[in-house]
Amino acid sequence: MKFFNYTISKILIHTLFWALFVFVSLFYFSDYYWAANPFLQYLSILVIIVYVNDFVLLPFFERKKWYAIYILIITMISFLATQLYCYVFAECGCTVSKCLSDYVWQTIVPIVFFSFIWMLFRYLEKKDEVEAIQQKHTEMELKFLKSQINPHVLFNNLNTIYSYSLEKPAQVPELILMLSNNLQHVLYESNATFVALEKELNFIDNYIKFQEIRTEGIKTISYTKQFDHLNYTIAPLLLITIIENAFKHSIMNTRITIHIEVKNGTLQCVCENTFDAAKSNTNHQIGLQNLQKRLLLLYKEKHEFIIETKNAYRVLLKLELT
Repeated sequence: MKFFNYTISKILIHTLFWALFVFVSLFYFSDYYWAANPFLQYLSILVIIVYVNDFVLLPFFERKKWYAIYILIITMISFLATQLYCYVFAECGCTVSKCLSDYVWQTIVPIVFFSFIWMLFRYLEKKDEVEAIQQKHTEMELKFLKSQINPHVLFNNLNTIYSYSLEKPAQVPELILMLSNNLQHVLYESNATFVALEKELNFIDNYIKFQEIRTEGIKTISYTKQFDHLNYTIAPLLLITIIENAFKHSIMNTRITIHIEVKNGTLQCVCENTFDAAKSNTNHQIGLQNLQKRLLLLYKEKHEFIIETKNAYRVLLKLELT
């Protein structure tokens, strides 16, 4: 689509320039040009020079980075073309210096103008190529990061179902249904760049229900939500990383506090848990490091991510939702 737009823009620019150039040349010097019309004869040669430069010289020397040689060649072409115009077409009989001062603009102006246009569009096309590559790289990196998140979530849920199949088999069907909903979200809905906030929160609700079952009598969970409405979208599997990290690295007989609030288009998620500082290492924070990468890719300058480890392990995430 951009290529088509660039092509149309080039055609319009070239057409308008030549129309204006011919008009100025014929009417500004009307007394002379309308008498013999040497400019109209020379115009065909000038068009050849311009488009040989546009399609052959500029691409070649730009690719080789031989800018000094290119400038020298263009200078020589302009000089020779001006001499051709003076002594062959116009037959002015003037000196070389007089010829250059009076007529060199007719050669140099189109060459310089179209060289600038060529470089401008070349810059825009390269910029589009870089942006396309960066977008592809971003998509691949996001898929990789999400592939690291998904197995953790599913593995924990399967462990819960396995435990209950041995101890409380009557509750297994409900757990399987919850797992089915989570699988649908992880395998299908989370493939989109953004999902409905309501679906993401339902996924979080199911996950926390699993954790309440798994950690019953071992950890106390305080999970609260507050929101004005849920008509927003959010990148999938962001919040689960923070919440899962709290369960995974909190100590026994501790309290895990999770609060999610949505107000005026801003989501705030606060997750706090007690941890063993002696056992804390960089491996424990891999999930949060991946989360930070995703935030930089998806919510650049639209998020706040803070980790505090003074009295407890506290993670704060703020997002500007869409």
